[in-house]
Amino acid sequence: MPFDAVYMSALKDELSEVLPTSRIDKINQPERDELIFNLRTPQGNKKLLISANPSAPRIHFTEMAAENPITPPMFCMLMRKHLGGARIKEITQPGLERVLIIKLDSMDEMGQISEKQLVFEALGRQSNLILVGSDGRIIDSVRRADGDMTSKRAILPGMFYRLPEKQEKLQPDEVTCEQIRQLLDEATGVQADKWIMSTFAALPPLLCRELAYRHFGEVDARLDSLDEAGKDRFTAELYSFFEFIARGRKTPVMLVDSDGAPKDICYTEIGQYEGLYVNKIYDNFSQLTESFYGLRDSRERMRSRSSALRKTITNLYDRTARRVENQRRELEATADRERDRQKGDLLMANLGACVKGRASVTVTDLFDPDGKDVEIALDPKLSPQQNAAKYYKAYAKAKNAEKYLTGLIADGEKELEYLGSVLDEIDRAGSETELQEIRQELVSGGYVRNQKTNKKEKFRKSKPMSFVSSSGFEISVGRNNTQNDELTTKTAFKSDIWLHTQKIHGSHVIIHCRGQQPDDETVTEAAILAAYYSQARDGKNVPVDYTPVKFVKKPNGAKPGMVIYETYRTAYVTPDEKLVEALGKENK
Repeated sequence: MPFDAVYMSALKDELSEVLPTSRIDKINQPERDELIFNLRTPQGNKKLLISANPSAPRIHFTEMAAENPITPPMFCMLMRKHLGGARIKEITQPGLERVLIIKLDSMDEMGQISEKQLVFEALGRQSNLILVGSDGRIIDSVRRADGDMTSKRAILPGMFYRLPEKQEKLQPDEVTCEQIRQLLDEATGVQADKWIMSTFAALPPLLCRELAYRHFGEVDARLDSLDEAGKDRFTAELYSFFEFIARGRKTPVMLVDSDGAPKDICYTEIGQYEGLYVNKIYDNFSQLTESFYGLRDSRERMRSRSSALRKTITNLYDRTARRVENQRRELEATADRERDRQKGDLLMANLGACVKGRASVTVTDLFDPDGKDVEIALDPKLSPQQNAAKYYKAYAKAKNAEKYLTGLIADGEKELEYLGSVLDEIDRAGSETELQEIRQELVSGGYVRNQKTNKKEKFRKSKPMSFVSSSGFEISVGRNNTQNDELTTKTAFKSDIWLHTQKIHGSHVIIHCRGQQPDDETVTEAAILAAYYSQARDGKNVPVDYTPVKFVKKPNGAKPGMVIYETYRTAYVTPDEKLVEALGKENK
């Protein structure tokens, strides 16, 4: 279900219990279309997230730790100038529209109190966050738009702000029971859910289908099936639901499948899926919204940012794989080199039978147990001795090629192993800093060129993820190959325990023992972390090798993150996201 007007009204009611009298302490803009306001409220410090992301516009309290750019964007600086230290007066919603208006008192340049408005419009592709001055004029917005872009209104600094035009449908909180009954009488030959959607505003398809299901027992029933008594009952049910929209206490609900994966969200329980999806109730709408949108939105942004780097490494991986395959075929061709040497020996043993100018010669095969004859191809232009030398040369060439190709194939396989680990790193990268570190690793290895910029970019180095086992042991998890190397070869003590998925790309995991022997539960939890932060995250019974760090060696010249070990034990575990979250000490 999209972030519709009724869902927004439920969030507005929830935010209204906290926002009034709150003060804005800090303002950050981690994304181009997303701002986070650190607030001082009567209930304590809180963070308010407002995202104008076209695919997931939303507003809610958040507990996620966002990564902020080192240099704040211009819009963020403008917001700090106008709203830093501002006091929030109220939050309103003009009708059942996907618009929220936050009214604030802030200090202007003259030190006088000035009322400003922060307008959040959750309008899909036209979603926006607009700062409006006390005179009603737009100070600036996340997205500027002239009249041609919106076809209805312009959103530009200096212009008066106007609300979006209302839908030409009936508002559920304003319609009467008599109006609903009259409209039902006029409706013919349509499905009930489509009629509801085309007649009433602010109702998404999920809710329209649900209203049809609650009355008819199916989502695609047609209004033609209603008699007069049925129309009366359907009218009463619709009016009751519209009253619930206007005044009822809404329930934060997430629809999840049998594996717990989120599928949809709503403000009332949904029954139309008849057990296929389960209604999971949340404590409040902020938790629900963050749980549904937060991780998905973050992953989509990272996938978009990493697409160019992923494409580069994928192409390099594919080229390397093709080269190695060709080398394997060439190596297979050298398997018959011994026969070339034997042909040379046979020619030398039968020089008298060989006549220059012939294309072949038939001699007894001294190397065949049965002594059968064998025909040997000759170059008519060469003497018998020269033909024999040609076969000896082919043998020597194939012998040298075998040695050379074996080395090339081994190097190519190591290259594929490394590039595969980099692709896994890119898929698991959770921040711009992690992507920068991966790129820096690739630049150092000569795989990609360093990006040239006019100014020197500041580089913020991330730290390994940190967890604490149920028994109190600290566990570190590398985010990329560079961190894996540092953890295993520099940070960890020889007596610490090292873990890694068996023959599967993933993070190095270290249990910091500090002179103690970790219990079985700690080892199991660390193994689950190793499986979760690997390519086998969605698998079951994942093999994870573990051994003291002293048995893990990094060969000279090995690629970042590549190590060898011979003494180890193996645990089989299933990744558990909830356990990972419970053990998390600082995983952002």
